[in-house]
Order: sequence, then C-alpha cells, then structure tokens
Amino acid sequence: MVKTFAAIGLGAVLALSPLAAMAQSDGSAQPMQVAQATTSSAHAGGGGSHSRHLRHRSNQSKERARASAHHMHQMHTGTAPKS
Repeated sequence: MVKTFAAIGLGAVLALSPLAAMAQSDGSAQPMQVAQATTSSAHAGGGGSHSRHLRHRSNQSKERARASAHHMHQMHTGTAPKS
C-alpha cells in the first residue's frame, strides 16, 4: 500500500514538474503561439461541425445496440461457438 502511494506521488511530481518550470520561465509567448497554431490548423483541415459530431455519436450508439442485440440473439439460440 505504501509503495502504491509512493509510486503515485512520484508520478505526480514527474508529470507536474514541467508545468511549474513553464510557469516560472519567461517563455510565456511560446505556448500562446503553439495554442493558436493548433487551434487554427484543426479547423482549417475540416475538423467537422458540432452537428456532425452528434450524428456520429448517435450512429455509434445504434451500432453498439445492434451488435449487443445480435450477440444476445446468438447466445439465446445457441449458434455461438462453444469453447
């Protein structure tokens, strides 16, 4: 248990140390330029719209339900391979 807490603490220190270094450094202009470049390039390539995202999520839900029903039908009728 103690080893787990030590590992979690060490991981947190390693993950958060670059953020503390960036906050103390004078390079505040560089992250803004990177953020602007990634935002503009994401939309320039046709990143999609909100309605497209919702349609995709709806279709994922339908496909998941279909696959689940198909699986349950196979389990009920006994056509699934026995191992």
